[in-house]
Amino acid sequence: MSWVVDWTKHAVCRKTDPDELFVQGAAQNRAKAVCSGCPVRAECLAYGLDNRVEFGVWGGMTERERRALLRRRPTVASWQRLLQTAKAEYEKRSVRSSTSRIA
Repeated sequence: MSWVVDWTKHAVCRKTDPDELFVQGAAQNRAKAVCSGCPVRAECLAYGLDNRVEFGVWGGMTERERRALLRRRPTVASWQRLLQTAKAEYEKRSVRSSTSRIA
């Protein structure tokens, strides 16, 4: 699935009570589990990182995890661009890999 601009329509959490995504402590693991199979997880994470969202789980990462990532990669100007490129490369490799297995 290529990059989705209007990703919120496709988010698995759309059908989840928002209060379950903005939690503390061990409850964050349940919130992260909602993200695990989401088709727009990368788009959601990019939104959370680019907008420096301070609360809740976004793209499978807690606020603490996102903050640590931002500290480790301070030169990233656009997380959307970085994650969009990474997702496209992953999808290209996946197609090549599955094509070579068929041949």
